[in-house]
Amino acid sequence: MPPAKKRAQRTRSYDPAKIRAAVSAQFGHVRDAVLTLPEEALDGPTRLGDWTVRELAGHLAWMVGAVPELLARPEPAQRELPLLEWPFATAAAAGRIDEHTRALDTADLAALYERTREAYESALAGAQDTRLLPVSLGAMTLADFLVTRTVELVVHTDDLAAATGVAVPYDRQALAACTRLLCDALAAKAPGGAVEVRVPPYAVVQCVEGPRHTRGTPPNVVETDPLTWIRLATGRAGWAAELDAARVSASGERADLSGLLPLMG
Repeated sequence: MPPAKKRAQRTRSYDPAKIRAAVSAQFGHVRDAVLTLPEEALDGPTRLGDWTVRELAGHLAWMVGAVPELLARPEPAQRELPLLEWPFATAAAAGRIDEHTRALDTADLAALYERTREAYESALAGAQDTRLLPVSLGAMTLADFLVTRTVELVVHTDDLAAATGVAVPYDRQALAACTRLLCDALAAKAPGGAVEVRVPPYAVVQCVEGPRHTRGTPPNVVETDPLTWIRLATGRAGWAAELDAARVSASGERADLSGLLPLMG
């Protein structure tokens, strides 16, 4: 996790209503894709260690199902985990997440996904965005936790597509929120104004210590598309390979981000 001084980065605001809808919409896209897969595809491998597609599908349901589960628990006394710290905190929970995912009952994915959808929609009805949730990594507001759900859903939607060859759609708001949070995490990890990172059409951030750019074309610029950025930020892709494939452009002597990536595993 970055040192405390790097957590002063201002967290951008997200429209809670749009984020709620984005989580629901992206989960719907995932459900539609999963439920059309033949049984043999569900037993196939993924790029997530030795997880099968079925285990990945169960994990995706759990990521949304965690919302009603946490809302059903007593509210913590105070907030402990700011949104910008969440990406850096996830690595510590990797073992627990793997264990829980493998223990999920995924024998009937259609029933699991329907229960999850109903529980999510029912739990959010009347729930306040400022309500604190007892997340294992530290208490978070419901609004902040839902932003993290867009990251989980978008990242693992890409994993699902890579494993199955199915072109799963991306909800625009979910993709935007995921992209922005991971860009802001980079700026929090390496605060400064020497490098401008552009991920059109969703985010532009400045990072890395050094001379701050004020006008004209910045001397150090990195630009890529949202999915490539998300893969870099989560370790699904490597900096050098994406540069070679021209999916990332980097100009300027400070525009090498390889030492800062990935941001989360």
